[in-house]
Amino acid sequence: MEISQWRYRMKKNQKSLDLDTARVSHGSGYLTTNQGVGVNNTDDSLKAGKRGPTLMEDFIFREKITHFDHERIPERIVHARGSGAHGYFQVYENLSHLTKAHFLSDPNLITPVFVRFSTVAGFRGSPDTVRDVRGFAVKFYTQEGNYDIVGNNMPVFFIQDAIKFPDLIHSVKPEPNNEMPQAASAHDTFWDFVVNTPETMHNVMWLMSPRAVPKSYRTMEGFGINTFRLVNTKGEFKFVKFHWKPLLGVHSLVWDEAEKIAGKDPDFNRRDLWENIENGNPVEFELGIQVLNPEDEFKFDFDILDCTKLWPEELIPVQKIGKMTLNQNVNNFFAETEQIAFCPANVVPGIDFSNDPMLQGRLFSYLDTQISRLGGPNFQQIPINRPLPKVNNNQRDGMHRMTIDEGQTSYYPNSLNNGEPHAARDGESHFEHYQEKVDGHIIRERSASFRDHYTQPAMFWNSMSDWERAHIIDAFRFQLGKCKNKNTHQRLVDMLGNVDPVLAQKVAEGLGATPPANATNPTTAASPALSMENTAKSPKTRKVAILLGDGFDKVQFNAITSALTAAGASFDVVSGKLGPVMASDNSTVECTQTYATTAAVFYDAVYIPGGSHAESLKGLVGVHSFLCDTFNHYKTIGLSGEATALLSLLRTGQKEEPGIICEPATNVASYVGNFLEALTTGRHFQRKIS
Repeated sequence: MEISQWRYRMKKNQKSLDLDTARVSHGSGYLTTNQGVGVNNTDDSLKAGKRGPTLMEDFIFREKITHFDHERIPERIVHARGSGAHGYFQVYENLSHLTKAHFLSDPNLITPVFVRFSTVAGFRGSPDTVRDVRGFAVKFYTQEGNYDIVGNNMPVFFIQDAIKFPDLIHSVKPEPNNEMPQAASAHDTFWDFVVNTPETMHNVMWLMSPRAVPKSYRTMEGFGINTFRLVNTKGEFKFVKFHWKPLLGVHSLVWDEAEKIAGKDPDFNRRDLWENIENGNPVEFELGIQVLNPEDEFKFDFDILDCTKLWPEELIPVQKIGKMTLNQNVNNFFAETEQIAFCPANVVPGIDFSNDPMLQGRLFSYLDTQISRLGGPNFQQIPINRPLPKVNNNQRDGMHRMTIDEGQTSYYPNSLNNGEPHAARDGESHFEHYQEKVDGHIIRERSASFRDHYTQPAMFWNSMSDWERAHIIDAFRFQLGKCKNKNTHQRLVDMLGNVDPVLAQKVAEGLGATPPANATNPTTAASPALSMENTAKSPKTRKVAILLGDGFDKVQFNAITSALTAAGASFDVVSGKLGPVMASDNSTVECTQTYATTAAVFYDAVYIPGGSHAESLKGLVGVHSFLCDTFNHYKTIGLSGEATALLSLLRTGQKEEPGIICEPATNVASYVGNFLEALTTGRHFQRKIS
């Protein structure tokens, strides 16, 4: 690796250096007003006498309170709750045969990025772990301008045409009469919309799956959802869909765990992203593309422009073309994460749009929203939104203009400024739309090729493992169980009858509804790529709680902690109180968490070494809670030496249960290997949970 690239990764990328021009360090020196006037007292307003009324002429008070009154901008109507980070992207090889986009043609080029992850339905103060679609938006600061991939962690969307988007969001938001529930789809208006809109069925299946409760932002996929075009220098195009594949694999929470985390740490996903980057664990995704020749547009039994359909990876493989690394947290959440503005219309030469009706509406809606939310037409001049190339046009004025635009002319063509700035010439980078021939009647109607709403949901169901199917059934029962309208229950069950008879029957049983008489699965097709069972698994960045009391076995402790560190995992020492815990050899280990400050839901596994402390741990409520939650959430439990007696705290009492590493630990090396293997597996869904 070249030294220049190493410095780039380890320190700051080009966009970070650009942002440095806007950074201000408020350190030593005296206070001033926003006009630069010195202030010697910012604790007392100007009054007529010490106990008199405040005077209107107190410009220092008015400036301070006015700024405070306006420190909050309107939150995003959707995707209000989010978190972001800086990083960089590099393409693996020259893709100029596919696209003239410069950042995809040079493997030596490092392109700065900013990524914002988010939930969709909740307000800014809602918890991270609610059941919801997650936003996955990436801004590339390329040498040809800003390019945005604005997507979700699910490859399909609820609706086919953007004109229905306000209805969808109105239905899933808190109900207008009482503004409840917050950040939840488990209520009457959402499911009333679903049963009246069959095209939602595919995305609803994903929403009921474990994908809707990701374990972290670092372990979820991202999808561009819509169909785009790649255009090369010859003017040739191919249809494309974009994918982000996490190197750590795709992993989720279980529902009970998600609910408990929401109460114990509503910032769970945000904290995980921040702490991993702060601790030097970069977040890595590979960018994949599915490419389709234009002559194959009508080759499949689904319409490639229908965003409620995915392109099965077994039919159209995902080609991994580059890697994105997130390695730098923001300096100011508001200035960067909150003010960043994404828009699918932000494209660079070589990337163009398709006629996907959902995409066509998004091209307008995002820009329109940003103008309203960020205070006018100059939001692009906010530092985080500013492109790296010089902006050179005849636009002037407007609310919150941040540049002083000089010169006599603000129009084109002109003679007074020698025709400058001029229209881009040959050899100068510029955008050209693909010249597609369009011929048709002006009509408000949907293509017949968009009418199949059940084949792909059935394929999704066919692709699921047993534990994923169980999750989906339980999710439907929970969600509809929160709806008061019994007619909605029956109509949803009838819809599921068009997906799979077993699914419809199981959900009907939980709701007291009647299974549909003619239920059927419309396809035998499956796509193994859709199942999380087949994802990558690694111990890297996984976190273990080690429960200790005075008298623990230091040899066993050292063996586990050394192995975890070597594998890229981490651990917390948990005990009854903060401070040193004494080992059997009279050495000490510092306790970093207590049973009051943490919980099993924050860890991937729990381990208790042997030693005389085992007897005292047996009577602690915190230890019992740790072991039971870890067991019920299918995670790894390690008990060695005298700690094997703590197995009696579990209802199962069986060390043969999957993921329970319960051994005397006479062979420490063998025990550690078994524990790491179980930790790498992650969840042990074969376990019997009563």
